[in-house]
Amino acid sequence: MEKVLFVCLGNICRSPLAEGLANKLSKELGVSEKVKFDSCGTSNYHIGEQPDKRAIQNAQENGLKLNHKARQFDKADFREFDYIIAMDSANLTNINKLDQEGQFEEKLYLMRQFDDEDKGADVPDPYFGGPEGFQQVYDILERSVKKFLVEKYT
Repeated sequence: MEKVLFVCLGNICRSPLAEGLANKLSKELGVSEKVKFDSCGTSNYHIGEQPDKRAIQNAQENGLKLNHKARQFDKADFREFDYIIAMDSANLTNINKLDQEGQFEEKLYLMRQFDDEDKGADVPDPYFGGPEGFQQVYDILERSVKKFLVEKYT
């Protein structure tokens, strides 16, 4: 079974939403036996915390249940996961700094590499905004995660 890690800054908004969506969509696509998901953050701001209340609310409004405690990316994650998918270029840069020899660069992706609407752009951080920002992120992640799963597992 392969493992996919979604990474954002604090692991309380974007990456837990991506993880929740991946769990849901992998079941819908019939590939849940092929792949397992987790999420983390590049910072240590929220270690051990539940996702942001607005992310939980947005997930519920879209039929998802988030069950995650924030954790920080660790060098061991390079070996543990087959795909490491960063939400934005700053997160990807921070991950790359931990892989100084470039040993794991073939595992590293930006989430929106799988978004046909704005390929390669950053997934915006909704933390300082309102509900509409969380819905925008949800919509981006739904498209991107689904395309990733279809490309890699169907």
